[in-house]
Amino acid sequence: MASRGVAPRVAPVLVSAGLLAAGLTTLTACGSSGSSANGGGGGNAGSVTDSAAGLQEQYESVVSSVLPSVVQIFTSDATGSGVVYDSKGDIITNAHVVGKESTVEVVPATGGETVHAKVIGTFPAGDLAVIRVENDASKLKVAAFGNSDDVKAGQIVLAMGNPLGLTGSVSQGIVSALGRTVNASSTANGDATTITDAIQTTAAINGGNSGGALVSLSGEVIGIPTAAARDPEAGAAPGIGFAIPSDTATNIANQLITSGKVTNSGRASLNISATTVATQDGQEAGVGIISATSGGAAADAGLQAGDVITGLGGQQTPNVATLNALLAQLKPGDKVEVKYLRPSGGNGTKSVAVTLGSLTS
Repeated sequence: MASRGVAPRVAPVLVSAGLLAAGLTTLTACGSSGSSANGGGGGNAGSVTDSAAGLQEQYESVVSSVLPSVVQIFTSDATGSGVVYDSKGDIITNAHVVGKESTVEVVPATGGETVHAKVIGTFPAGDLAVIRVENDASKLKVAAFGNSDDVKAGQIVLAMGNPLGLTGSVSQGIVSALGRTVNASSTANGDATTITDAIQTTAAINGGNSGGALVSLSGEVIGIPTAAARDPEAGAAPGIGFAIPSDTATNIANQLITSGKVTNSGRASLNISATTVATQDGQEAGVGIISATSGGAAADAGLQAGDVITGLGGQQTPNVATLNALLAQLKPGDKVEVKYLRPSGGNGTKSVAVTLGSLTS
């Protein structure tokens, strides 16, 4: 399970003032500086040192270029981050950062006056949102978004945001893995979201980083940090964070900017509202359908409110999170077997073939 990186409205500062000055990581050579009998050793050490200095300069260049595009977002009870998307003042962030609020406050990473922003649209199912600064948008610096399909495991990345209230913070790491499906829960309201094709990274992601930027060394935003892993028993799991790919973020953002809603997410859906159903002794028993959208996948297959889905595609679905994870592996138009119980129709398990629809907002 992963937890979302949203920070309290007033976050405690748990580090000393001296740590705030450590903005960048300094790289040093890891070789011997001694020379061999023929003088070859000294030249090799110099080459390594030059490479380290060049890499550090690249880090500094990327930070100075991209960080001004990462803003701090304030809601009534929490803070998060956002990335300036276009010259109209549109900013991409996480849906769990803005919650249900219609307006938020924005502070540029470089400082300055707080400005108001309107929530243009949210897509909670994919944990994405767009807000718009309607006044003084020209003062915001637009970020360059890269193609997340080009991201490789092992690639060096920087995470930029405002963790724990520390404005304009940068952490470094690598891309650990690609294509993760992550069930993320918000400590603020308990909502759960399934993130598909997530980028896993070792770059530190903490409360307040949500909605910020995962950046390549070419200075392009390749992901939107959204969650950090937690061990149910040991707590935080350092070095395991997740970001929404930039291709997904920009696709959803364009739809929200155009119409305020998402009509083509590329993700499969049963087109239902649902909740996890438990037995009398508290054991998860399936996914109860609260409502089935008329003309949607479930309704067209004959499923209805009150039915309890117990399986999909041969896999058990004890809860909503499991159902979402299974749907994340499928595409709209796929046909899949759904097993369900209908309390009004006897105790036996029934099954039906469902042609999946598209997840929308």
